[in-house]
Amino acid sequence: MMYPVIRKLAVIAFFTCIVGSSMAQDPGGPKNNLSPLERPESKPFRILTNGKQITIQSNKNINKIIVWTASGNRFVEQSNIEASSYNFTIPAKEKFVFMMLELQGGKRFTQKIGVQ
Repeated sequence: MMYPVIRKLAVIAFFTCIVGSSMAQDPGGPKNNLSPLERPESKPFRILTNGKQITIQSNKNINKIIVWTASGNRFVEQSNIEASSYNFTIPAKEKFVFMMLELQGGKRFTQKIGVQ
């Protein structure tokens, strides 16, 4: 008669310890421990989509852009653009494309772009 009560109390104590220890965990990830100088900065460009039409707008001049499909076929490859925006149209069947953008000063960015 006494054993079921002791068993229930032991289970309640066990779950209370588990719940208490899980609430004591640090919710922050490794990015919260970085100083403001070490945090990744935002990208200096925006990607605007309108159906299959893509526009890249940047704070700096765009030096080079390469866009390729998921199967690896390049359909945009331009160098020495020297403009702050660039437009292109994605081929008909593609749902995702990948873009490599090089800004003035040699800084390169890659981005996956999804379209409808």
